Amino acid sequence: MNIYPLWLSFKVAFIATTFNIIFGVLLATLLSKTRFRGKEFLDAVLTAPLIFPPTVLGYYLLILLGRHSVIGTWWEHVWGEPIVFTMTGAVIAAMIGSLPIIIKGTRSALSIIDPQIIQAARTLGASPVRVWVTIELPLAISGITASTMLAFAKSLGDFGITLMVAGNIPKQTQTASLYIYDAVQSGDTTGAILMTVILTCFGVLVLYGVNKISNQHDKL
Repeated sequence: MNIYPLWLSFKVAFIATTFNIIFGVLLATLLSKTRFRGKEFLDAVLTAPLIFPPTVLGYYLLILLGRHSVIGTWWEHVWGEPIVFTMTGAVIAAMIGSLPIIIKGTRSALSIIDPQIIQAARTLGASPVRVWVTIELPLAISGITASTMLAFAKSLGDFGITLMVAGNIPKQTQTASLYIYDAVQSGDTTGAILMTVILTCFGVLVLYGVNKISNQHDKL
């Protein structure tokens, strides 16, 4: 079995999840703590990747990030390589597919914090930013952690969006899921089974960890 696709999958998932933690927590805070026109529409757009077919999302990204798009042209001018059919494309694909998980999980965790705690801190003179950093985020850490683990697992196993945006190039953009697809098509049953077992075991471990975190939070 070729181990490179598995290593690439973990690398892509790690980078994508790192960015998603930042963007996801900020967007979740925006949606849960502020009121503005178009809020529900923004929420719908950010949640859409959970229900849209991966090929639809991949096609949108190809139009948005392709070599002849404004973003794609600028990126290639600055960095000397295109976004699509590169590892950068694979990272973006993984980010788009898993970002809603962190947003939803974090928003839910923030929404159940007792508002009296926040009000007490504000009464004592703490700024909104200080309350968010020192009180809200620590209280929501279980939800953030659980959703981050799920997002990482989602990124690790992405197939459709990655195939559309990054392609299936061996030793460049071929992730574990794409490797399984190629192995089945080429008759490499052993390689497909081994990679499938590894991803399955990891997925089960992630879900087990999420359940443990959720159960500990419920006991608090």
